[in-house]
Amino acid sequence: MSYQHRFSDGSACALPAGKVVCVGRNYAAHAKELNNPVPDQPLLFLKPSTALVDMTAPLRLPRQRGACHHELEVALLIGQPLCDASPKECMTAVLGYGLALDLTLRELQDELKKKGQPWERAKAFDGACPLSAFVPAQQVGDWRELRLTLQRNGARQQDGACSDMLFPVDELLAEISRSFTLLPGDVVLTGTPAGVGPLLSGDQLRCELGGLLTVSTSVL
Repeated sequence: MSYQHRFSDGSACALPAGKVVCVGRNYAAHAKELNNPVPDQPLLFLKPSTALVDMTAPLRLPRQRGACHHELEVALLIGQPLCDASPKECMTAVLGYGLALDLTLRELQDELKKKGQPWERAKAFDGACPLSAFVPAQQVGDWRELRLTLQRNGARQQDGACSDMLFPVDELLAEISRSFTLLPGDVVLTGTPAGVGPLLSGDQLRCELGGLLTVSTSVL
């Protein structure tokens, strides 16, 4: 089944599913847990629209390709074109806030990093970006106060806040718009807090965005 953006009230979103622009190492504690240096500018990579799937559907992990890690992130749905935009202009273009899992083939990513090669083979495979529904931006107060949490089999694995980001949302979007034009229907992933780890068949996940959104899913 093809993916389609939707809103948290169940209504459909007419925007097409576009590209996904992701930022790596936007939480210092996550960079530290993987023994990565903290970047002095956003580390960007892309996922194609074919990576998008509904987060509520059971997650299908690639077979025989090593450990696949969960990385929970705040996702931004873009509603207006952004090109070389200011931070203020960028925030008016955010149509909704949701949750995403940046699924990562960790062993493959480690091999690619050692070779100095791009990460897409480990990050951009089909189904690599499960997305929740989006809470309309006008229903979200101060984005800096948003918290995201992931529980796996009843145990909390990830817990972070947008206020902990090295590059805050408005500055991050402005930086992205200087490299890639963002179009309506594109999604921006804002980085993951510490606590990432491998998913196993049968795992039950519960992902929350403050008091705004709760998504439950499982791993096939």
